[in-house]
Amino acid sequence: MSTTSSTPPAGGLTHFDAQGQAHMVDVAAKAETHRVAVAEGHIDMLPATLQAIVAGTAKKGDVLGIARIAAIQGAKRTADLIPLCHPLPITRVAVDFEVDAAASRVRCRAQVETLGRTGVEMEALTAVQVGLLTIYDMCKAVDRGMTMGGVRVLEKHGGKSGSYVAE
Repeated sequence: MSTTSSTPPAGGLTHFDAQGQAHMVDVAAKAETHRVAVAEGHIDMLPATLQAIVAGTAKKGDVLGIARIAAIQGAKRTADLIPLCHPLPITRVAVDFEVDAAASRVRCRAQVETLGRTGVEMEALTAVQVGLLTIYDMCKAVDRGMTMGGVRVLEKHGGKSGSYVAE
């Protein structure tokens, strides 16, 4: 086993050391702060599919209710899915869905919070993705052409780097 520096290479990708090997970032020296991240995304579908979701007539049941629970589970399981994410003591996950009938779209927004040494952006993004994937899974029998997109971090607060709000 060689001894290598854990200093990140020029360019600042913190999950790689100077030799380009992947590693989990050491957050021990970071202060615990209240951290919040908000992410969003959407799924586009046929109007009839959206109508079944809104009317509650989808064969698998309450699509948005189940997708909300799945999104919360996704946030809680992020470290199991993304190899270099730290397992975090999440203190809050809130997931909201907005139906846009004119665009035949469902928007998902997730807010995740913790009191910790690293941010919860990945947990918020994972919550959105899992929520959208659950909608797809529950409706794919009638609409295999659904598409997901626009997944992004809207804002994050806390930590040394401060706040970020998307334009």
